[in-house]
Amino acid sequence: MNTSEQQAAPGADPARIAGVGSVGRHIAPDDAAGAPHPLDPLTAEEFRRVAAALGRDRGLDASWRFASIELAEPDKAALRAHLAGSLVRREAVAICWNRATGQAYRAVVSLADDTVVAWQELTGQQPNMTLDEWHECDEMLRNHPQLAAALARRGITDMRRVLTDVWAYGAALVPERYRGLRIGWSDVWYRASEDGNPYAHSVTGLHPVVDLGRMALLEIEDSLDDGTAADRPEVMGEYLPQLIPAPLREVKPLHISQPEGASFSLDGRLLSWQNWQMRLGFNYREGLLLHTVGFRDGQRLRPIAHRLSFAEMIVPYRDPTPDHYRRTAFDIGEWGLGFMTTSLERGCDCLGEITYLDAVLHDTAGEPRTIPNAICIHEEDHGVLWKHVDAASGTEVRRSRRLVVSFHVTVANYEYLVYWRFYQDGSIECEVQATGIMVTSYFPEGSQPPYGALVDQRTYAPFHQHFIVARLDLDIDGQVNTVYATQSQALPVDSANPYGLGLVVQDTPLRTESEGKQDYDWQVQRAWKVVNETARNGLGNPVGYKLVPTGCFPAMLDPSSPAFRRAEVVGHTLWVTPYRADERWPCGDFPNLSEHDSGLPRWTAQNRSIENADVVLWYVFGIHHITRPEDWPVMPVDSTSFWLKPVGFFDRNPALDVPPSPPH
Repeated sequence: MNTSEQQAAPGADPARIAGVGSVGRHIAPDDAAGAPHPLDPLTAEEFRRVAAALGRDRGLDASWRFASIELAEPDKAALRAHLAGSLVRREAVAICWNRATGQAYRAVVSLADDTVVAWQELTGQQPNMTLDEWHECDEMLRNHPQLAAALARRGITDMRRVLTDVWAYGAALVPERYRGLRIGWSDVWYRASEDGNPYAHSVTGLHPVVDLGRMALLEIEDSLDDGTAADRPEVMGEYLPQLIPAPLREVKPLHISQPEGASFSLDGRLLSWQNWQMRLGFNYREGLLLHTVGFRDGQRLRPIAHRLSFAEMIVPYRDPTPDHYRRTAFDIGEWGLGFMTTSLERGCDCLGEITYLDAVLHDTAGEPRTIPNAICIHEEDHGVLWKHVDAASGTEVRRSRRLVVSFHVTVANYEYLVYWRFYQDGSIECEVQATGIMVTSYFPEGSQPPYGALVDQRTYAPFHQHFIVARLDLDIDGQVNTVYATQSQALPVDSANPYGLGLVVQDTPLRTESEGKQDYDWQVQRAWKVVNETARNGLGNPVGYKLVPTGCFPAMLDPSSPAFRRAEVVGHTLWVTPYRADERWPCGDFPNLSEHDSGLPRWTAQNRSIENADVVLWYVFGIHHITRPEDWPVMPVDSTSFWLKPVGFFDRNPALDVPPSPPH
């Protein structure tokens, strides 16, 4: 859901380490010499300049908070001008609010002269939650006598072992008496020992409600007061080696080495590998960004995507009980994947010849903080790429290798591990792995709720769904593209198809935004092709890339439910819109305390043309998590993914030029 104890203290800026063979190399954020590229993330110094400019020009002092500061990315026209030699104005966008009044503002700051060029009041909007608030709220609650008294009634007296975990509200669920406040509600957990897992022990039925603006406790919902509390069961929810009952199994070392180094190169943020080229970005909300992705085909670098990222992650818990009915997280819009990114460690998170990139973000005072080793870049063997055995010429086989660009985020109890993989045949795979610790509640003997799986003694984990919205700004050989729904169709038995074997593919162009709202259909193996009708391959057909869907599932939410009204994007597998630089967030700019989805449903109501246009695909995939005992106490990774595969983009197999592997 929100943030992690591991992020309590921002890491100090690490020393720069030069390339050192298989140990890997580390590139600090400001290693690239010269002026930044227009898409490069903000530097530590730029964050400081933004905060200083707003302090000077708008009087922002310690009574204000910064929810976010990010690069104002130049639009496509400005980037074209940059390539032609024009200077691009570098600007930052800041969202801040006055803690005394609760009023929020959006500011634009020119980084050329440190001036505030725009200042907009955000009436009725609540900015995203912040890491500082999460930690301050936890500290306030653990030191509050009212919570201490409630816990003492349950026999819990050591507040050092207590963890509170604040969640955001949807506006429709906020009690009327608290409307208009920057409000949150909290779970309470405790550790059985100093190093114990707090998420092993929920304090079921105990939920503080907090005014985050004043950082004050408003009330405590306590099931002891209404007589519905259950006594705590004995559970085994530990995962640290010294706390689990069984000895560790024996595992022999596995070494991966590239004695001649990796095959990719990194020039600042420009990454090149095996005909692929892209720029790596990073911001507070989406985390890792992939810009200007292209594939070198002969002498030409052919564009495939302008920008690839995750735009939202919605996690509704499908449990109407008092502990869980408010539990719908917008992990990107309410909190931000960038803010929750954690440092990666070689040998644990990544293997092989590694290059790491740090990320720089900021706290609520506008001060920069560095996340060391935020992004991992490495190569992996991927089995056989292609092979054929011929009686005359013998065996030809090529091993497949892929480039992996990854980052990991810790969202309180959950971890999301994100991998973008690039293949030698021109394919792109995006995989998300979910792990971490499930939310649980306990219940009275014989009264297990039907909304989850039993995972320990009188303890259940609610069923829930992870909806991830990938924003795919594709430019297939240019910006004039059309999306086709493509599906397989079995022909009826007739004189031309007497044995019922005929199978054809039906391609249907999507011409308007209403037609661009698409759902996966397993029966016809529906997928979607993005085609450039103005560019032809050597066979005379238009070039294209196919979105191959996996991991998609229906929302199974009533349209009247507050969770669905805030996230109508989950109602379809795919949405297609024309590119607009300001249309970035499918559930609206500020889903914190939202009541309605002000993003994709509002934009697509215009029913704009998407034929022969610069299109953006919004693909909804994820994990339909029917919990199980094997997910407890720490969950083995559950993976979901999708592919972008060339379909007519090349004239033939683009991996024919991969050399044979030397014999070992």
